[in-house]
Amino acid sequence: MRMKPLPPLNSLVAFEAAARYLSFTQAAAELNVTQGAISRQIKHLEDYLGRALFIRDKRSLILTPTGNEYYQSIEPALLSISATTSNIIQWQGEQQVTVMTTNAMASFWLLPRFSEFQAAHPEIDLRILAVDSIRGIRNSEFDIALFYCRTPPQGLDATPLFSETVFPVCSPRYLQQHPEIADPNKISHGTLLSLDISEDWVTWSDWFRQTNITPTAGTGRKLNINNYLLVIQAALNGQGLALGWSNLVDDYLASGLLVCPVDLTMKTQSQFYMLQPPQIFRQKKGVECFRKWLVSIMEEAEAKTWP
Repeated sequence: MRMKPLPPLNSLVAFEAAARYLSFTQAAAELNVTQGAISRQIKHLEDYLGRALFIRDKRSLILTPTGNEYYQSIEPALLSISATTSNIIQWQGEQQVTVMTTNAMASFWLLPRFSEFQAAHPEIDLRILAVDSIRGIRNSEFDIALFYCRTPPQGLDATPLFSETVFPVCSPRYLQQHPEIADPNKISHGTLLSLDISEDWVTWSDWFRQTNITPTAGTGRKLNINNYLLVIQAALNGQGLALGWSNLVDDYLASGLLVCPVDLTMKTQSQFYMLQPPQIFRQKKGVECFRKWLVSIMEEAEAKTWP
């Protein structure tokens, strides 16, 4: 049977993303193109079909009945194509596992434990993709992703790993030079090392609010940094106070390179999640081994903290 003419494939991809988000802006961010490019692709597809797919106004984007029906057919078809292609060209076969996570999670949590996994599973090769943001994760190729977020991205299988406790940390030298910060009400007198990203990470304002501390106006300074690795490095260098995440800075606390100047913590509402694409095909053996290993680490940690 001869295949009938297909619509422009780039336009289909743009339409699927725009229909899923009901936003040209968010679709453009996921596909790493401009909003104008998405708009042009949608117009091209509408001209090809001879039907309007969206109702546009200044405040919202709504699918037309035709657009909604088309999306219901296009979305699973594109997912199937993506999964089939990924299955064919997956990175070096059954024993290869691609893990996507942030630079901080990779450096502070995953890599220090990698030797343990390698000793238990020497036949499995791990490939780590370190990124700075969870944005665009649906457009990436990975077997397992480890990310901190309030709500897991739609369309991915999510397994909670652990919630987080957040508290101020600094170097022993910085605490010695600024003994006043041992008073919780004077924490704001120090230099606050702030993570400057638009994600779900806790800010100093969140921590002050949750611990019922009012920062003293006109005291201290703030240093904004857009990478958590650099935030902790600045704290290690004695440049100020950082917000430490228990599972990420525990090793530094145990070694004495970082200390907690005050005994005040806050529990986050978000969590670290293990994320996986939906399993259309049989899961690779290496992925299943890595997944079970992660779950076992979490179970052991919970057993140790259980009263």
